Amino acid sequence: MSDGVYDMPEEPAARRPRRNGGRPRALLPTIATLIVLLILFSVFTDVWTQRLWYRSVDLGSVFSTVLGTRILLFFVVGLLMAAAVVANIIIAYRTKPRVALAPSPSPGFERYGELLQQHAKIAIGVIGGLMLIFGGSAASGEWKTFLAWRNRTPFGVTDKHFNKDIAFFVFDYPWLRVLLGFGYSIVLLSLVAAIITHYLYGGFRPSAKGQKASGAAQVQFSVLLGLLVLLKAFSYWLDRYGLTTSDARLFTGISYTGDNAVLPSKEILAVIAVLCAGLFFANVVRRTWLLPGVGTVVLILSAILLGALWPAALQQLRVRPSEPVKEAPYITKNIEATRQAYGLENTQVTEYNAKTTARPEELTADAEVLPGIRLIDPTVIGPTFEQLQQVRGFYSFPTDLDVDRYKIKDKVNDTVIAVREVQIDRLPAGQRNWNNDHTVYTHGYGVVAANGNQSQGGIPVWTEKDLPPTGDLGDYEPRIYFGENSPEYSIVGAPEGAPAVELDTPEGRKGGDPTLNTYEGKGGVPIGSFANRLLYATKFRDANILLSSRVNSESKILYDRTPRERVEKAAPWLTPDGDPYPAIVDGQVVWIVDGYTTSDNYPYAEKVDLDVSTRDTTTGRGTIAQQPSEKINYIRNSVKAVVNAYDGSVELYEWDQTDPVLKTWMKAFPGTVKPRSDISPDLMSHLRYPEDMFKVQRDLLAKYHVQDASTWYQNSDLWRVPADPTAVSSAGSDSPAQIAQPPFYLSLRMPDQKEPKFSLTSVYVPNGERENLTAFMAVDAEATSPDYGKFRILRLPGNLQIPGPGQVYNKFQTDEGIRQALLPINQPNSGARAQYGNLLTLPLGGGLLYVQPVYSVRTSGPGSYPVLRYVLVSFGERVAFGGTLQEALTKVFNTSVDTGELPPGTEKPPTTQQPNQTVKQAIADAQAAWNRAQTALKNGDLAGYQNNLNQMKSALDRAATAAAGTSTPTPSAPPSGAPTNPPATPTNPPPSPTG
Repeated sequence: MSDGVYDMPEEPAARRPRRNGGRPRALLPTIATLIVLLILFSVFTDVWTQRLWYRSVDLGSVFSTVLGTRILLFFVVGLLMAAAVVANIIIAYRTKPRVALAPSPSPGFERYGELLQQHAKIAIGVIGGLMLIFGGSAASGEWKTFLAWRNRTPFGVTDKHFNKDIAFFVFDYPWLRVLLGFGYSIVLLSLVAAIITHYLYGGFRPSAKGQKASGAAQVQFSVLLGLLVLLKAFSYWLDRYGLTTSDARLFTGISYTGDNAVLPSKEILAVIAVLCAGLFFANVVRRTWLLPGVGTVVLILSAILLGALWPAALQQLRVRPSEPVKEAPYITKNIEATRQAYGLENTQVTEYNAKTTARPEELTADAEVLPGIRLIDPTVIGPTFEQLQQVRGFYSFPTDLDVDRYKIKDKVNDTVIAVREVQIDRLPAGQRNWNNDHTVYTHGYGVVAANGNQSQGGIPVWTEKDLPPTGDLGDYEPRIYFGENSPEYSIVGAPEGAPAVELDTPEGRKGGDPTLNTYEGKGGVPIGSFANRLLYATKFRDANILLSSRVNSESKILYDRTPRERVEKAAPWLTPDGDPYPAIVDGQVVWIVDGYTTSDNYPYAEKVDLDVSTRDTTTGRGTIAQQPSEKINYIRNSVKAVVNAYDGSVELYEWDQTDPVLKTWMKAFPGTVKPRSDISPDLMSHLRYPEDMFKVQRDLLAKYHVQDASTWYQNSDLWRVPADPTAVSSAGSDSPAQIAQPPFYLSLRMPDQKEPKFSLTSVYVPNGERENLTAFMAVDAEATSPDYGKFRILRLPGNLQIPGPGQVYNKFQTDEGIRQALLPINQPNSGARAQYGNLLTLPLGGGLLYVQPVYSVRTSGPGSYPVLRYVLVSFGERVAFGGTLQEALTKVFNTSVDTGELPPGTEKPPTTQQPNQTVKQAIADAQAAWNRAQTALKNGDLAGYQNNLNQMKSALDRAATAAAGTSTPTPSAPPSGAPTNPPATPTNPPPSPTG
């Protein structure tokens, strides 16, 4: 057999292993390519759907500005970092020595260098790509800082130390810090890359006995190290400005030690660092590390001596012995800056010698205030709204309702209001499927509102109710497609003539079958095309969007539907308030969201934790969001945002027309914020002072109401917001930290005001263990008022003991008359419990009046909800209660008080003929105690018999006291076990409640 014949069979055998071995080699790139394509498609999906969302709300310019800025920063900084690192690698490689300075550390070490050399282009490309991604990603995240710097607006106010406009600290300084950080990263990564490259190719070997680095390596290292030290010099120089917002021991800003030690040390260190950098650059010529080494040691020692020891010695030896005197001018600067940065300059503090008794003429003068005392607690009454106005189980109301004002029958009333939203989680399990969740139950329906100061049989007096809605709030579009509890996404819309599938109301206007609706609003993103359906099926990871026949050519998808979400996306530079509230404005249901501009770089202003300052017992409960955990020292309510509940449109209105931060963002995003003059009168009537900003301001005023540096330093006049006594009581004695009492919206009249104003109020107690009231604060919350935003503080004299909320609550809890009245509710076998509402405080009759509603709530069984049973009041040392506010006030003041409480349309009888609910309740309690006594007697339980007779006597005493028109406190019942002879069984039991 010839060689050719012999070799022929071996050729396919030789090729076969190559073909088999090639499959895995071909498979890996294919898998990698697919993974990259999937990642790119995911990124594209996210970006493109964001673009579609912004176009749906006519804010495409916001998307393009943000995306364009991020791309610009990504490539500028990313390419700069990639170019610097790659250039240093190439320089190090091209200047490598022909012979390594020392043997390689391991036999296989040189192979790495050879491998990189063989695949140099790929290696350089991978490293450059990684640097591009790393640097670009970090830079793109700084788009807000860049845009704020680029569009900065002067404040027109200069700081008192560097004589620079505040805009330098708020806009320029943060951007310079960002640039410094990128500079450090670029130089450090370049240095690391140069060291590794020189090490791989023998130009740098620390193990060498003689020269450790080649001449080229020394030059490259010297330049890069010199640049690092030069950047450190720039950092020292910038640190001078950073002292204005640094946290000193006593306050934020430059202190005496900072001014006389830290500031000069930063300047000296900056000069030393520049000289040290020059020594490194000189090393390019001299090629000796001695001088740069000496310079580095000098810099380090100087940093220790000047940056640490000198300030510490000055603080200890000169400042501490006479700190109040040394720090006084700096404390004054901090006080002034803090009050400016938080809008507290015009706070009015008035000495208020509160009375503990009031004359009839003083009450008459305040009579018009009484109808504004809100008895319906929005944090308690939510279940009542839900049980009486829910209509169907898939509708819901928030846990905490909102307070607004509406003009009804020519009178403006404080109103508790909520929106009836759809909540698909409440659908029965048998009704849960994709079609129902996303195409049928798409929206809520209608607004429910109640008078804030009226109840009828313990139930709110509705001003808007039922479904379809009826009431006094006028005609409006009732469908709620965008709300706080809306589904994640809904698909709505249909071609003309197609059958409707969206559930409108469970029944028609006259009962019968449900009514259906087809969405016709302009909101939502069209998904009629296959491409958009594919994108959103990918976004929500739901193939039904692509496959379902419910998705048609006219379909739209609604998502990102909560008011805060929409405002955050429409204005990503704003911090929205945690509690959006609904209002009926110009025939539409809208959500009003207060937007804040903030900064943490206002010089000398005190820094606070935003989440801590805004936290109270309502925060994080239900739909009230907690603010992010970040420090701020400047805040303005710069924007009033409005989200339409039907079409989801977002309108931003300029509110604070003097805010330079807002003007900066308006330049960055032109046309997105409408002028204040565009706010309609109807919308203006519903705007109010925002809660979260008020909480931050009241937190600061607890200390910064003091403007004298000496008093401020001594901390002798510190206040604090009291803990919410109702929350502490419900949490029990083992509860963790006591949380602050929330502020309350109510209509009141401060001593210098001629008529009641809708206000946001809070109180203070002394800082420490004492709980007596030290100040009452209110801010005018009516947007139409010329005094809108004006803080008025009524400061109580230090020698006047006015009880604080905790003490008043304790009085209510321990008053025998109130305890006996609530005894039937709180009995273990009664199936109910008493629930205390908000404890309101307001100036009245020359003193301070406390008012607290008490509700009865059934503890077992479905469908329970709070019913208003009593109103508790306290004035001075007197405590009283009644079935109505009018009754309670009449008792506590010993005079007839007209609160205008009767439901609308009811003819008001003379005060003397008004039924006394307390008498009725006391008689009912006496009857119940009598029945229990008879049962105990039959069972031979003489102790129980005697105890119930004592309770009966106490109840009859209460009835007699109330009928006689005298005030509480009620005489206490004899203690159980007192030496009293059990009477014989009465022949005539006490009168029944109906008799």
